[in-house]
Amino acid sequence: MLPLIFVLLVAQSGSDMEDGSLKQLLTVRRVYVDRLTGGETAAQMRDILISALNGSKLFIVTEKEERADAVLRGAAEDLVFTESHSSSEGVNMHANAGTGRTSSTTRGAYGGVGAGESDSEHSTERRHEALATVRLVNKDGDVIWSTTQESLGAKFRGASSDVAEKITAKLKEDFDRAKKLK
Repeated sequence: MLPLIFVLLVAQSGSDMEDGSLKQLLTVRRVYVDRLTGGETAAQMRDILISALNGSKLFIVTEKEERADAVLRGAAEDLVFTESHSSSEGVNMHANAGTGRTSSTTRGAYGGVGAGESDSEHSTERRHEALATVRLVNKDGDVIWSTTQESLGAKFRGASSDVAEKITAKLKEDFDRAKKLK
């Protein structure tokens, strides 16, 4: 078992490292948004992310990587798919009875009961999900900030726009935290 003082020092140094990374956010003036990995939809997510970051007024968003103080890198995916659900239920019951006799007088009695019910349901739902994992990297190659955000879409915007807004909001929140650490 580790001594308590060691655990406290490790926890403190982890907190100091996080504070140091947050403070580095304050030195960033220009950001270049690199191509995001993840297929065709990643390019669209990059454009939406550039727009959201530019609208935040936290940084100058530049198209020239060499002019940037930090680069936003990562991966994104925007999926549209159909989810299908099927279910069925059934109740069935049968009964039969019979008697018979053959001789000079023929007798016979027969009966039968039957019941049945069946219900099936099939539904399809169009789903839209987006996910992005991004990191802000300084000129030395050190990651100074990162986040992962996902969305199933928002009331008035698509999933990609919602993810870009969530990333920008998280960045603003952490930027404000960094200002308080000054």
